[in-house]
Order: sequence, then C-alpha cells, then structure tokens
Amino acid sequence: MKQLSCTLIIIVTAALIQTPVFAQDEEEATENGGGIIQRYGRNAANGIASVTADPASSELLSNYSSVSDALLQNPPDADWLTWRRTYDNRGFSNLDQINRDNVADLQLVWHQEVTVGNNMPTPLVHDGIMFLYSAGDVVLALDATSGEMLWRYSHDGDGATSHKFGIALHEDKVLVPTSNYHMVALDARSGEVIWDHAIDLDTTQNYQVRSAPTVAGGQVIQGMAASFIPGGGFIIAIDLETGTESWRFNTIPRPGEPGGNTWNNIPLEERQGGSVWNTGAYDPELDLVYYGVSPTYNTQPLLYPLGIEGVTNEALYTNATIALRPATGELVWYFQHVANDQHDLDWIFERSIVELDINGETRKVVVTAGKPALFDALDAETGQYLFSVDPGFQNLFAAINPETGEKIPNPNVFPDAEEIRTVCPFWQGGRNWHASSVNNDTGFLFVPMFEVCMDTLLDGSGTLLTSGLRADTRPSPDSDGNYGRLQAIDLKTRELAWQHREEIVPASASLATAGGLVFLGYLDSKLKAFDQRNGEILWETQLDAIPAAFPITYSVEGKQYVAVVAGQLNIHTGIWLGLQNQFSGFVPEAPGPAALWVFALD
Repeated sequence: MKQLSCTLIIIVTAALIQTPVFAQDEEEATENGGGIIQRYGRNAANGIASVTADPASSELLSNYSSVSDALLQNPPDADWLTWRRTYDNRGFSNLDQINRDNVADLQLVWHQEVTVGNNMPTPLVHDGIMFLYSAGDVVLALDATSGEMLWRYSHDGDGATSHKFGIALHEDKVLVPTSNYHMVALDARSGEVIWDHAIDLDTTQNYQVRSAPTVAGGQVIQGMAASFIPGGGFIIAIDLETGTESWRFNTIPRPGEPGGNTWNNIPLEERQGGSVWNTGAYDPELDLVYYGVSPTYNTQPLLYPLGIEGVTNEALYTNATIALRPATGELVWYFQHVANDQHDLDWIFERSIVELDINGETRKVVVTAGKPALFDALDAETGQYLFSVDPGFQNLFAAINPETGEKIPNPNVFPDAEEIRTVCPFWQGGRNWHASSVNNDTGFLFVPMFEVCMDTLLDGSGTLLTSGLRADTRPSPDSDGNYGRLQAIDLKTRELAWQHREEIVPASASLATAGGLVFLGYLDSKLKAFDQRNGEILWETQLDAIPAAFPITYSVEGKQYVAVVAGQLNIHTGIWLGLQNQFSGFVPEAPGPAALWVFALD
C-alpha cells in the first residue's frame, strides 16, 4: 500500500544516510576544522564563518558590475546568471576549455563546506563572485576561484526551511525566495537587505517555495506550490524597484472564470493543487514567460465526467504549459498536455526554448516533458502543438493525436477497483526535477531518467490521491536491473539518439557544454562527464556525498570551472535511496559534510 511504502522508504533512507558526526551549522563546520577541506589543503580559517564578513575589504565586491536586462538576455559565456544559465532554460554553456579531449585531466581545485540541510541549489556566478543559496535560508557570496567567503546572509524566519533551486540576480540585487513566503532583495555587494516583501497568503497553510525566481518585465516572478490547499497555487510578480506585489495569476481558475467549468462543478475549496514547482523560461522577443502547472491530489471528484453540458473534468490549468505577459500576468495561451491526471504524473518541469526547423521554417519552440518522460514541442508564440518524442518507457498513452497533441489513454492502465494494473513510470516519474540540458547547435537534448513502475489498484487504501489509488513501486516488467538512464534525444530529427543505462539512478540535473560534454551526478555520489556524440563516459570522480543539485560551469580570468553542491539532500533523494536499496540492495557509504565541489583543469 502506498502509505506504508512511503513510511518504509523514509525509515530506510534515514538509516542509509546517517553519519557519526554532522556539522549542525556553519560555525561548527569551521570549528571542526572542515574535515574534507583540510584533506585538500584548505586552511580551516577560510571555511564558512557564522558572521557576516566585511564586504568593504573585498576588491571583487567593489568591482561588481550591475546585471542589466540586456546582460540577462545575452549573458557572457563566463557567467552563470540564471537558474539554467540563460532565460531559455537550456542548461547549456558555450565554454569549451574543458572538452572531450582533455576532460580526463579534470581535478578538484577547491571545496567548501556549506550548511547541512534540505536543499537542491544552483550557484550563480557573475564577475568572479559566486552566489549560493545554502540550506536554511542562507545566502553566501564567495570568491568563485577559491571559495573564500565575501559575505553571508541568513534569513530570520519562523517557517520550516524547504529545499530550493536557487536565487536570481538583477542590477545590484540578489533576489531570494524564503521558506516563510518572503521575497527579499539583497545588495549584491554587501548582503544588506534592500527590501523584504511578505507574500500575502494564509500562513497557516503549507505552501512551498521551491523554484528560483524569474526576472522579466520589471518584475521578479515566483511560482507557489499548494498541493493540498483550497484554491490551489499561483504565480506572483513583485516590482523590482519597490518590492510590492504587481499581479498574481491563479493556476486553478475560479468558478465563472475561463476554465472554471473544467472541475466537474466542485466548489473552489475542493479545487486543490495546481502547484508551480519549477522556474519559468522567458523569451524577451515574444515578451512571454512560460510555466508548468502540477495536477491535483483531489482526484476522486474528477474520476468521471458528470455528463453535464458545458462542464468537464479536464481540471485546468493542471498539467498545462501557460504563457504569461511578465509585466501584467495576462494569460496569452495555454496548452494542457494531459487532462484529468489520475496518477500524480505531473507535467511540471522545465520549459526549454529552442530554435528548430518546422516544415522548412525556423521557429521558436517550447520543449517540455512531465513525469512520463514524454516530450511535447509547442510553438513559443502561439502554443500550437508541433510534435512529441517518446523515450519509450511510459505505458499511460496508447497514441498521440499528431495534429492536436491529445494523449489517447491506454485503457489497460486507467485505475481499476478489481484488477491490479502496472503503470510505467511510478508516481515519482520517468523523469523528475533533474532538469534536461539542450545543445541547440546539434539539436540534442539530454534528460536524466528513472526506470521504475507501479502496480495500482483502486481499492481505497491509498492516501495521497483522494481516489484512494493504491500504488506499489516495482521494477518494470522487463527490467534488466538497470534503473537509471541518461537519454539523448535528437530534436532536429525527432528521434531517440544514444542512451546510457546503469543500476544506479541519476541524482542531479544534466549540464551540457560546447566542449561536447554532458555532466551528471549519481546516487552513488559519482559525478560523470559523457561524450555528447555517443554517451561514452570520459571522466568520473567519487564525491563523498550525493550531488542532488544543479551543476554549473563558469570561467574566471580565462579558467573554466565545473561546480556542484553535494550532501544537501531532498525528499526525492530519500525516496530513491529507499528504492535502490529495495530493488538492488544498494547502500551508500556514510556521506561527508555537505559541500560545494569545484573542478578545473590543473
């Protein structure tokens, strides 16, 4: 039964990741000598301090240049300015100093302990300064060549801290979403607070702020997750100059609004979900931001249509891509990838904007996949469906309408009260938050995948979905014991390219570079570099903790670096640790301290 399975996973995971000594905060990490830092020659005095450093003493901070709109739209190759480096969410870098010919010589050049805690961060780099959203609502400014701390900000909130993708930069501001539902603007040169906006919501409800903000149209735009909250999630815009709310877009339409008739006539307080977990993409030319919306857990009232004219059970805008005007929040178009999701298989992840030849015409295309790991491609200007690419693991859909993109359900997997039905993938997905990367020049997309299924029965014993769907995880029926996959997809030909499969599943997002490489972290604490052409492993290193985060690459004074945080785990990592142990007996070694690992050519 699903509830029982989840409980067991949590218990197993806690045992697996337990270590004899964990630094409880940054001060203790420094006092303990920073274990692994000493091993690599760092002086403990250079470790993380528990107090703010003196920004005035830093030449790096004094020389920091403002991050203008123009810079965000055309970032220097040396920098990593947004969550996936560029507004188009490709997770791709033009740097090629580290390439397929020399990556075997990649070495650890610095290593900095960070706060232990629940997190999945993306460092940002500008003018040789790295800004890192560490666990516990802490922001660090570091020298990107050494890890030396320049300043430290700790948000004093009363909410339980939650894991996040990261922060945003604009002009002289570092924009920080906090666990107690604030958006804080810090001075990039000092870490001092410029403004602090408390988002207007019911703080007794369990909202979550997961994604990094998107800066566009004079606004800092943030998605809010609201899994079980009446009325559902929303997207909010805060004026960059004043720190006041400009607009909000409710991801679940209200009764009487367009789309409000798609919830089987249930009242607003029973319309839940519509969470926004991922950072939006932005196209400055079209002046549109693109977000994905999750499904609802209140699935029982939506199981079957009521048969009332003008009323459906499609549940907009769940599992949809929505395109909004960033200055106003106006909905320009939407496309619902899957209506009435009864399996918690969200279509919520990154929207990547690529340029592709469509019938002889170069068009901007939004490419995205939900948990089924099935990719849809939409016209970025209009939302018109263009094509899909299926990596071949899901069995939810028997076919896809080539004109409309409508998914034709497989009747053999729809929830049933009498027959156990095997659904692939399981509720965590054939892909999850581990973002894809795209080389627009070659047209190759690289997606981390997971090959696990579930046996479902509509017997009322499940507790996640209100339909009571029971979902027991299991290997796929034809499993060969490999549960992790890195899949390359040729978007130009709309075909699958190579794949790398192994027993251990990916733990990080993928990072692609102009050096012909794809970097990816794994649950066994390894970081690997693959050849983009064929999936050959060209380099790998053993970290001492799981890199469950977003790797980046950047350059300072002509030297390229690759960086990733390891050891700040999240609930998804725990679930996978439990499943790997259940299916393969995998038990990771006791991890070292949470830390930022940075590599370069020696």
